[in-house]
Amino acid sequence: MNKHFENPFIDTIYNGIVRENPTFVMVIGMCPVLAVTTTASNAIGMGLSTTAVLILSNMIIAALRHIIPDGVRMPAYIVIVATFVTVCDFLMEAYTPELYQSLGVYIPLIVVNCIILGRAEAYANKNTVYLSCADGIGMGIGFTIALLIISSVREILGAGEWFGNPIYTASDFFAPIEILIKSPGAFLVLAVLIAAKNKWKWVSDKKMEEDAKKAIRES
Repeated sequence: MNKHFENPFIDTIYNGIVRENPTFVMVIGMCPVLAVTTTASNAIGMGLSTTAVLILSNMIIAALRHIIPDGVRMPAYIVIVATFVTVCDFLMEAYTPELYQSLGVYIPLIVVNCIILGRAEAYANKNTVYLSCADGIGMGIGFTIALLIISSVREILGAGEWFGNPIYTASDFFAPIEILIKSPGAFLVLAVLIAAKNKWKWVSDKKMEEDAKKAIRES
């Protein structure tokens, strides 16, 4: 989990996907995570939209970091992010109208997603365009993967479908758990997945610690 790469671009991408995953580690940007993960197609649409906005806004903010005055830093970030979100909103309305209707207000709300504004302030404002692009890619992919995992669990167990395609039908032995595709289901699935991730991290860290102690004893 704490693996590091010599290439800073790759390491920054890995950081966003694993070490600082915005959903399972930092637990930010929860509004779309809980709201749009009823289906995997919604999750992919939201994830890719957010990734595109993250990459582009990070790069522009990094390029302008020495030009934007500190006093208007946050308003400037919001204007930059809002510009890309508006473009994304229009493109989705034109080319993917069904997905656009399904996601509804959550596309415009990308403007105030704390993942995007947080990375702008914490990373893009302090790093080069090159690394800020990598940060946007990593955080975006990490966010998309988290959305896909949560939505897959909810859609498969809650509706018996995946990407709208039937996986199984109700039987005497198992029926879809309908609460999982409702609001409480989002909290339940998120909690279980975060707990599983924390358990995996604990086991991994403990194994690394034991291996380190063993190596010291043998040296």
